[in-house]
Amino acid sequence: MANNQVTLLACGDVGPIHEPVDQYAALVKSQLGGADIRFGQVERVYSDRGSLQVHSGGGHSRLPPHMASVFKECGFNVLSVASNHAMDWGGDALLDTIELFRKQGFQVIGAGRNLEEARKPAFIDANGVRVAILAYCSVLNDGYAAEENKVGVAPLRAHTYYESPEYQPGVPPKVVTVPYEEDLEGMAEDIAKAKQNADAVVVSHHWGIHFIPRMIADYQTTAAKAAFDAGADLILGHHAHVPKAIHVYKGKVCFYSLSNFIMGSTAKNAKKAAAFKRKYGVELDPEYPHLAYGTDAKRSMVAKAVFSKKGVDKVSFLPTLIDKQLRPEILRSGDPRFDDMVKYMDWASEDYDHRFTVQGDEVVVSARG
Repeated sequence: MANNQVTLLACGDVGPIHEPVDQYAALVKSQLGGADIRFGQVERVYSDRGSLQVHSGGGHSRLPPHMASVFKECGFNVLSVASNHAMDWGGDALLDTIELFRKQGFQVIGAGRNLEEARKPAFIDANGVRVAILAYCSVLNDGYAAEENKVGVAPLRAHTYYESPEYQPGVPPKVVTVPYEEDLEGMAEDIAKAKQNADAVVVSHHWGIHFIPRMIADYQTTAAKAAFDAGADLILGHHAHVPKAIHVYKGKVCFYSLSNFIMGSTAKNAKKAAAFKRKYGVELDPEYPHLAYGTDAKRSMVAKAVFSKKGVDKVSFLPTLIDKQLRPEILRSGDPRFDDMVKYMDWASEDYDHRFTVQGDEVVVSARG
């Protein structure tokens, strides 16, 4: 990379629950290593302490500390721990996770001992360019958000309302979601402050509606526009376990969901698979029993951005497919699977301003106009 540019490669959710974990990065490690900033989203906590919270996502959200080696194996250097599972085992397990990663040399964002710490950005200086990265989570159980004197996650919560769309009784309601005003203002303040000390600001959001393709909650669009208006240059979304729209707003790019990168789940039997389909309208893929998030859960991408002193020079994505061993593979142009992923993302982004142009093995993102 030129002396006046910095490259970011950003991945979605990481948190495999099946060992050995060091095998999962085999197909992508060398490609990720070529970037100045390698970002990953942490989906579990790594600790021997804590107690399972009654409203948590299940026991597999805490893993033994040695299983965190997958992040070093991938070569990440910036990690967000702002996830919906971050407080499943309480504050001690979350703080253990943060300390574990920091001792290994990672910059960790999105959670901390209090709200001030949780909202602090990471600053990466390379080739004369400074990039700030902030992280927030919208899918939080009660008590998971950091407070002035309480451990937790940097929040970007949303209220949910239900409106009757017409006069007929029994018609399904319209779902309306609105960000918490105090969280939105806090995010905007963080971005503006970071922008004063960096050439570009990246915002990571753990948000949205999981499993269901294309569905994006309206609070996400509101929050994305507010982030860009406050000075953010790029948004990286995750949590949905499926790729979702890419949106260009005032020349800036929002990835609503990068999907899974290295994930795993417990297998669902036929009864649980049927219940999953009834709830989400999504089929499970029998060839991926331990990626039980839907048939499109194996689709993924790596977001790529090139920054300079003037901000963002280029944004693109690298089509990625997870194999049956749950290993992500970054695809090459000319591969039919590459073309299929570009087509899928065009479909997923249909309602949002975007244009995709294949350049080499990248898909460059720009506005239609």
